[in-house]
Amino acid sequence: MWCEETFADRVRYGLRASRVVYEGRSAYQTIAIYETLQYGRVLALDGVFQTGERGEHFYHEMIAHPALCAAPSPERVLVIGGGDGGTAREVLRHPEVRSCVLVEIDGLVMEACREHLPLGRAAWRDPRLEVVLGDGVAYVREAPSSSFDVVIVDGSDPVGPSEGLFGEGFYRHCSRVLAGRGVFVTQSESPILDLELFLDIQRRLRAVFPRVTPLVGPAPLYGAEQWSWTLCTHGGDPLELDVSRAARVEPLLRYYHRDLHRASAVLSAELRRLLG
Repeated sequence: MWCEETFADRVRYGLRASRVVYEGRSAYQTIAIYETLQYGRVLALDGVFQTGERGEHFYHEMIAHPALCAAPSPERVLVIGGGDGGTAREVLRHPEVRSCVLVEIDGLVMEACREHLPLGRAAWRDPRLEVVLGDGVAYVREAPSSSFDVVIVDGSDPVGPSEGLFGEGFYRHCSRVLAGRGVFVTQSESPILDLELFLDIQRRLRAVFPRVTPLVGPAPLYGAEQWSWTLCTHGGDPLELDVSRAARVEPLLRYYHRDLHRASAVLSAELRRLLG
């Protein structure tokens, strides 16, 4: 069988699968997990591929480690979304992290992934992880100011339950709950597959944060191949990293390393012009 994702009625991406491992519908979306030949088990939400057993490290390492290695003291980490557990897994590789709060709106996604797509097996067992079932937008609106050293937004595309994670108002609350020289990071879509959306996200972030630095890298499961993640700070340089912290975590990783930290911020000539 073929599992297919269609983007904006102009791009179609397919994976050969041997079987459907899980199908369900929550109050928010349809959830499916497929056994595919290329990427092993793959999670799809409303027909859009989200993550898979093989190849997920590109995405999860880039959304976590640049921020964790750039923050002066990443003791308190907030993850919005990320119900598959992959981002929390990467965050908790750092012994400096004393607490990681994961806020996921869809409990059925977490339940399905825990049973059928165990990317976050180590994270779910870690006592430093606190799982909150709820709306990430409401959570940051109500959270105390300066309560987190790193804020990570690991949402899906800006439709359905993830739509609110791309608004300027949400970004302002994320800025408020970020302590001192902490780091905010969000997945910021593909500059190849949807350039205008990528640029809109950059504009909204620039209206809130003094320092906004997009990173680019591979995400093979997504049809455009190239993806982006954007680091934001209140003033510190997000490309300056704690070398010893990065060196300690590198042996555990497959993609991210110290040299890649700065190299990922090198953009194409077109993007440099468009971003000014």
